[in-house]
Amino acid sequence: MRHDVEEGALVLADISGFTEFVTATEIEHGPPLIALLLEAVIGEISPPLEIQEVEGDAVFALGADRALGGARRGVLDALERAFGAFRQRRQELAADESCGCAACRSVGSLDLKIVVHHGWFLRQEVGGRSQVAGADVILAHRLLKNDVADRAYLLLTERALQWVDVDPAQAGLSVHVERYEHLGDVRCFVKALGDLEPNCVARAA
Repeated sequence: MRHDVEEGALVLADISGFTEFVTATEIEHGPPLIALLLEAVIGEISPPLEIQEVEGDAVFALGADRALGGARRGVLDALERAFGAFRQRRQELAADESCGCAACRSVGSLDLKIVVHHGWFLRQEVGGRSQVAGADVILAHRLLKNDVADRAYLLLTERALQWVDVDPAQAGLSVHVERYEHLGDVRCFVKALGDLEPNCVARAA
C-alpha cells in the first residue's frame, strides 16, 4: 500500500443552512440545487486546488505546497471568486420562477463558509479510493463546527495565515479562538464574507 506524506493547504467550502434546507424541501429539487451551488464553487477553486471529495454540503480541497509553489496568494483569490460564484448562482436560482416548490423558493436562504488550514496530510488508498488522513485533516473538518456568528465567512487558522503571508489587521480579519478536545486551543482569523470586497484579503500584506 502506497503512503505519501505532504504539506499544504486544507480547504473546506461548506454551505450554511444545508440541514434545514434539505430536511424541509423536496428531495427531487433540494439536492440538485445544492449540487449546482457546489459546482459553482468547484469551478473557481480547481485549479489551483485539487478536489479531494464532495461531502454532502461541502467541498474538501487540497493545495499541496509542491504543486502551488509560490502561488499561495492565488488560493485566496480563488476562494473569493468561489464566494462570488456561489452568490451569483444562488441569485440566479432564486430568481427562477419556473418552479414554486419549497426548495426553489428557499434557496436564497443558503450561504457559504470557507475554512482554510495549513498542515500535514497522508495520502493513501482505502478500498481503491483516494483518501487523506492525519491530525490536520481532522482539525480542518472540526473547524466547521465553531462559534462564529456569521453565516458567510472566511476562516483561516494562524498557520494558514502565516502560509499566505497576510497581515490580519490590514485584511480586516478578527481573531477568534476555538477549543477542541484532543486538539486544544486553535487561534483563527475570521472575515465576514458578506462584507468582503473582491481581492481585499489577497491584496493585504
